[in-house]
Amino acid sequence: MGLAGARGTGAGVGDPEPAVPTIFDSHTHLDAMAQKAGVAASSEFVAGVMDEARAVGVVRAITVGDTMGSSRWCVGAARQHPDVYAAVAVHPTEIAGITEDDYAELEALARDPRVVAVGETGLDYYWDRTAPADQQREFRRHIALAKAVGKPLMIHDRDAHADVLRILREEGAPEQVVFHAFSGDAEMARACVAAGYVLSFAGVVTFKNAPALRAAAAVTPAEHLLVETDAPFLTPHPFRGRPNAPRLLPLTVAGLAAAAGLEIEALCAAVSATGSRIFGLPTP
Repeated sequence: MGLAGARGTGAGVGDPEPAVPTIFDSHTHLDAMAQKAGVAASSEFVAGVMDEARAVGVVRAITVGDTMGSSRWCVGAARQHPDVYAAVAVHPTEIAGITEDDYAELEALARDPRVVAVGETGLDYYWDRTAPADQQREFRRHIALAKAVGKPLMIHDRDAHADVLRILREEGAPEQVVFHAFSGDAEMARACVAAGYVLSFAGVVTFKNAPALRAAAAVTPAEHLLVETDAPFLTPHPFRGRPNAPRLLPLTVAGLAAAAGLEIEALCAAVSATGSRIFGLPTP
């Protein structure tokens, strides 16, 4: 797909102001973006999405697996595109039927040099699709996997804060832990920071009905912050409800900077430094 076609996979709006200096998208789903747009998740599609992202200062992205098939696809995309990296896992609502062979394959995928994290994994008590006990069992397996391969753990936590923190304590967290699309309050943020975890904020931080999330950002030190799109989901204001894309990340950057009391330039510098420290990404 050419660039014009890729534009249709985003929110279909004019370019936001670029973030300066450059930044990276710590969590996106390039394959789900294509599915949402009704097009093939091809190499050309990925190139188009990243061309548009680069035009507004978003120079890299981590595309995140949530099933076995998605994880395989993410590794393939990362191998084909130098500005794309991968994370691999099975999402807590997708764990039904996961096998020992799947875990063996996940470990092989996770050891690929283009894979920078094990995720997204964790607990999701919002959707009644998989039993909490089953989710907790597989979350523990993913924690063990992250430690075995020596890579960060990327956590999905929805309506399950206490259990996620408890299991991390019980299992012993990997050296690096990232809470993707952080959804806790200031108390939760303080607990995560005290444990050394990194909090990644998505477009929800820009929503008018999210004051508790902005309060969480306000108490999180800059060195514990990341920013993400979770595209095609969680599109920032003022385009909430339309498909998200890495090219819209600057809107979330601006919202997070305001909530955290930081200049945009300082936030971008901190996020880039954290990307290098946590994921080993090149500094833009």
